[in-house]
Amino acid sequence: MGIIIKGINGNDFVIQEQDKTSLKFAMLFEAHCTIGPKEAIKKYGYTLQWYYKLLKRFNKEGSAGLICKKKGPLRKHVRTQEITNQIIRLRFLDPDSGADVIAQKMKQNGYTVSVRSVERTITEYGLQKKRIT
Repeated sequence: MGIIIKGINGNDFVIQEQDKTSLKFAMLFEAHCTIGPKEAIKKYGYTLQWYYKLLKRFNKEGSAGLICKKKGPLRKHVRTQEITNQIIRLRFLDPDSGADVIAQKMKQNGYTVSVRSVERTITEYGLQKKRIT
């Protein structure tokens, strides 16, 4: 169904539950203008802490602050572009070396990278050894 905001003269306004941005805005609006924060968080299923966080974002960024953002890391923390370039360089310098040897050379050069990260980079860039069948 959705969340219903009671209007004047019996005109109700319905917000669909999938529209998270509108729900957040409606909660802030109702908390400030009609039913108060405690009733609003009960109605919309948020916590008081989340309400104040949204309010702070809305005051700072406007409605853009209410838009759901992608979760998770924004970049590769270990395999930065520099580390990736070094792995590729070492692979081309010695095509017969395995991921464990490359990881060891990286550590000797002052880079902290796991064998698995080296394997991922080799796979992503298609630098695997050709197998003779």
